[in-house]
Amino acid sequence: MRRSPGWLGTLPLLAFYAFVFGIPLAALLAGAFTSRGEPTLANVRQSLEGGNLTAMAGSVQVSAVVALSGAVLGTFLAYAVVTSRSTALRNAVLTASGVLANFGGVPLAFFWVATLGNSGVVSGLLGLPSGSLYSFWGLVIVYLYFSVPLMVLVMAPALDGLRPQWREAAANNGATAWHYWRYVALPVLTPALLGGVVLLFGSAFAAYATAAAMGAGTVVPLVTLKIANALTSDVLIGQENVALALSLDMIVIAGLVMLIYLPLQRRTTRWLQ
Repeated sequence: MRRSPGWLGTLPLLAFYAFVFGIPLAALLAGAFTSRGEPTLANVRQSLEGGNLTAMAGSVQVSAVVALSGAVLGTFLAYAVVTSRSTALRNAVLTASGVLANFGGVPLAFFWVATLGNSGVVSGLLGLPSGSLYSFWGLVIVYLYFSVPLMVLVMAPALDGLRPQWREAAANNGATAWHYWRYVALPVLTPALLGGVVLLFGSAFAAYATAAAMGAGTVVPLVTLKIANALTSDVLIGQENVALALSLDMIVIAGLVMLIYLPLQRRTTRWLQ
């Protein structure tokens, strides 16, 4: 009896992906490149002009700052946890990071508004100026709340993969701590570091609910809020196809991010096995 090919077992999963992702993508492409039923590139051109381009640039700027800041803070925190002798501390931090990395949306916005908002508890105690949270750097701080824990989860396994024998061999050959980190540890960790930066960038770039609940769109133009306004606003009429074109722009940027992240992830896995 002839055995069935192994790929037949993936058909249900492929069908699920085709239904969940394929149909929305087809609808998005159809809307982005049509206007009143006629093929056109006007929507794509309009998505890269004026306020739409400003919103795209604002999202990229916020995401870049969050990615770099979160990578630095998360890496140092991960190193402190990995080198700690306390198993309880390590487990507590990694568990909390797993929870906080997925803590976002309206609850996160409420948490920060109640803490550092105009009438927040900490704002009142410290006498912070009104509107401190509702700014570019205020939004960055809010995004770091879930970005730093995510970087901890990315870097902890990579730091665990640094073998003590490497440091001992470097020391036996006269290398200082600086030489060890510069020529041994850092090259090994670079793929994980870059992969973490790319992952944090994509996470911040796609965030919507937190910024929307905070009303950040009035201070920092974000492409996700621009898309939501074009689809749901009673003032902007006939901008639905432009919103789909903006979504296509985001997909292209996210695709580029994944093209960078996946090879780095594979390289990190190979080096640290």
